[in-house]
Amino acid sequence: MTLPVFPVCCQRTPDCAGTLRRLARRRFVHNCLLAAGKHGGCWQDECLPGEHDASTVFHSGMVVVVNRRLRTLFFGAIPVMVSAALVGADTLPVFGDSLRVPYAAEGPGPVFNTLGDYDGEKIIDISGLPVDPTDGALDMTTVSVAHNMTLPQAFTRMLTTDDTFVPLDVIIPPGQTAEEVQETNEREFSSSESAATMAAFRHLGLPLTTVVEKTVPGSGASGVINPGDEIVAVAGQQVTSPTAVTELVRAQQPGQLLTVTVKRHDTGAVEDVQFTLGKDTNHGDTPLAGMMLVAEPADGARVNYNLSGVGGPSAGLIFSLAVVDKLEPGSLTGGHKIAGTGTMSPDGTVGPIGGIAHKVQAASDAGAELFLSPAENCAEAVSRYDGPMTVVRVSSLEDAIGAIDAFKRGDTLDTCSR
Repeated sequence: MTLPVFPVCCQRTPDCAGTLRRLARRRFVHNCLLAAGKHGGCWQDECLPGEHDASTVFHSGMVVVVNRRLRTLFFGAIPVMVSAALVGADTLPVFGDSLRVPYAAEGPGPVFNTLGDYDGEKIIDISGLPVDPTDGALDMTTVSVAHNMTLPQAFTRMLTTDDTFVPLDVIIPPGQTAEEVQETNEREFSSSESAATMAAFRHLGLPLTTVVEKTVPGSGASGVINPGDEIVAVAGQQVTSPTAVTELVRAQQPGQLLTVTVKRHDTGAVEDVQFTLGKDTNHGDTPLAGMMLVAEPADGARVNYNLSGVGGPSAGLIFSLAVVDKLEPGSLTGGHKIAGTGTMSPDGTVGPIGGIAHKVQAASDAGAELFLSPAENCAEAVSRYDGPMTVVRVSSLEDAIGAIDAFKRGDTLDTCSR
């Protein structure tokens, strides 16, 4: 029976068979051929509405969750012969149709070494600047999410894994499709890449430019400023970041004529343009320019991220560390295998994420020695983990680099505790 799921297949992940074999040691997971062919699957680092952000791997019809206490209850409440019959069937005679449970299951997902390759390409590819050799690993962690389960499949998951159940509408909110959720996750992931680059370049003291990603149709900037144009100055003041542009625009008044100096992306010409500011009535009549901006490396440098089928903001911290390691002389990792998670702001602030207990387990299963946790997630990070991997709290990119350096020296670390 073929079950619908997100479109990116397991076969596009590095060492798919090996990854699934590793997961299978703790989780009930089909073999690589089945996951990639019959059922499908997609690795997903997702950010979902509310507090439920998770680096995630989706598998169709494959999920489960249950702690040992619930497992005991299930075994006590369900006769063994009936349970075995249900596990072997996708329908119940009384109903005559496939039953789908309104829950999804979360568990540890695969990890990706951001210093390495994915699908034949460097996960982080830097051009226009000298790149320093790296060693060790900086692992981006994920959560495995399964949904669209039949009732027998859900029972099997409950009895054979330590995953956790969440209501399906937490993963796919009412009124949205799985594809729409995936698109949102991918946009979040793209934003996390830009923020990671900005934070790393600021740490390294490298120059950045502010570039127009797109303009809002019908806004003052639309048709005057083009995607790809660099913003040089606003109202006569030089700018070096999207934040600076936003602050200068907000210092104006709606309806005011604004002068912006741009460097055209197609000709390189620098010129002044003018347009009338609109009004953002959703934010207290704030002046609105109608530009979406991103920070990009200056002087022809480029940082490209090549990890398809992934979404959400929680890889930001690890991405920033990988960029720093590639551009700063010497080895950041010291040859150690380091993992972590957390959002990254352009100023280097690390933010909380969801699903961290599963990410910690995924990192440990992959052999990580040190795990970097956002400070706000610290207690949750070790709530289900008592293994040998060291789990430390970090609040910024500087904290993370300092923790890695201290770990290499064998110094005392600010570890997470329950």
